[in-house]
Amino acid sequence: MRRVIACALLLAAPAAAQDGRLVFERSCASCHAVASDAPPMAGPNLQGVLGRRVAGDAGFDYSPVLREAGQAGDTWDTARLARFLEDPEEMYSGLWMGGNGLRSEAERRAVVEWLTTNGGAR
Repeated sequence: MRRVIACALLLAAPAAAQDGRLVFERSCASCHAVASDAPPMAGPNLQGVLGRRVAGDAGFDYSPVLREAGQAGDTWDTARLARFLEDPEEMYSGLWMGGNGLRSEAERRAVVEWLTTNGGAR
C-alpha cells in the first residue's frame, strides 16, 4: 500500500507543477513575467521573487503599501505568497494591483510550487 501511495505522489508532482503553470498563465501572466529577460510588464517580474524583499524589484513602481512593507523588512516566502495570492487587497490594503486573488487553495499551492521550481525562487 505504501508503494501505491508513494507512486501516486510522485506522479502527482509533475501534474501539480503543470497545473501551477496553467493557473499562472491564466491568472497572472497578463501582468507578470518570470523570465529574467522578459520585457517590462504592468506588474513586476517574478524572477527570484521567493526570498526577495517585498517591493524589491528596483525597476518597478510599487504601490506605497508594498514599498512600506518592504521597508519594514517583509520578504516573499511561500507562506506570504500563498496568503497574498488568496486576497492581495486584504493583505495589503490600498494595493494598486488589480485582480481578486485565487480562491482555490489548490491553485494557490500549485502556483507557489510552480514559481519555486521555475524561476521564482532565488
